[in-house]
Amino acid sequence: MSQDILYEFHDGVGRITFNRPEARNALTFRMYERLGEILQQAESESSVKALILTGAGDKAFAAGTDISEFKAFSGPEDALGYEARMDRILDALERSRIPTIAAIAGACTGGGATIAACCDIRIGAPNARFGVPIGRTLGNCLSISNYVRLVSLIGPARVKDIIFTGRLIDAAEAHAIGLLSEVLPDHASLQSRASELARTVASQAPLTLRATKEALRRINENIGPKEDRDLILMCYMSRDFREGMDAFLNKRAPKWTGT
Repeated sequence: MSQDILYEFHDGVGRITFNRPEARNALTFRMYERLGEILQQAESESSVKALILTGAGDKAFAAGTDISEFKAFSGPEDALGYEARMDRILDALERSRIPTIAAIAGACTGGGATIAACCDIRIGAPNARFGVPIGRTLGNCLSISNYVRLVSLIGPARVKDIIFTGRLIDAAEAHAIGLLSEVLPDHASLQSRASELARTVASQAPLTLRATKEALRRINENIGPKEDRDLILMCYMSRDFREGMDAFLNKRAPKWTGT
């Protein structure tokens, strides 16, 4: 079995670790599927009372999807299939009965940011950086579901700010706007606090937590429409998407044309 995602369980708390530190824990398509499998396994086991999601090392939680995975894209079905996969797995994370805690150090960007946005609680190290810099990397877009999640966390003005500028929110700002509930002094204390927090959450009444999660999810579900096929295809089938991917992989600045 691949070691790109690790899963361990102890005393009611599961820990999922994105384990590609050499690639800043960038997620392959297989890693997304493995995350889905772990969530399904945990969901079926009543002994799992809380889940921690984190990244190996102190450089990144997860620096988005591994861009080399997009090289195989050739038609609309690839773009729609990718976003459908993301929605399926992130929806499973968001809908899980199990309370989830994201322990974030370093880069939490792109797909990593959308995973963190699905978690119930986010805590960070001082070097945590959160953002969705797709406007300066690939020129793609998010699904409506992911826009809704971000809007529910930081509001539409800040979503536009970080996507329009491509900037990353540092730990202090993330804490100030409520994106992070705590900032710990260093990586070791981040992981220790995540375990402590998970044990506290795991000791609470399970039905109270489940009802609260589901109630808030239903509120978010009514924020906006779900139709986004035209937006996904506009971006992923564009010349700019190919240009962004080539520029990123060859470490050069992209030349956008808007086509």
